[in-house]
Amino acid sequence: MKFIFEYDNVEQSNRLEAYAKEKLANLHKKYSFVTRADVFFKTENTSNDNKGMICNIRLSVPGPRLFAEASKENFTSSISESVNELEKQLRKKKEKMLTY
Repeated sequence: MKFIFEYDNVEQSNRLEAYAKEKLANLHKKYSFVTRADVFFKTENTSNDNKGMICNIRLSVPGPRLFAEASKENFTSSISESVNELEKQLRKKKEKMLTY
């Protein structure tokens, strides 16, 4: 699985990349048809303290790409939330693939 990281107004972090790779590698173990993950980190000015650190993840799979976005108080929470959403999407996709 190939990983691509992009940062928008955020300083590059090896710790964040390692955390995202770990979470996405777990997904790849369950769903081997995932070939690539594009991970985007950005910040947003907001009045809500529980939001503002955004993590977007786009997965390349057979058919249309899957996408999830989360905005939380820190990037690790945003990564976890995005990965959880992607796991739901991958489960549905795998069920559809098995029915054909």
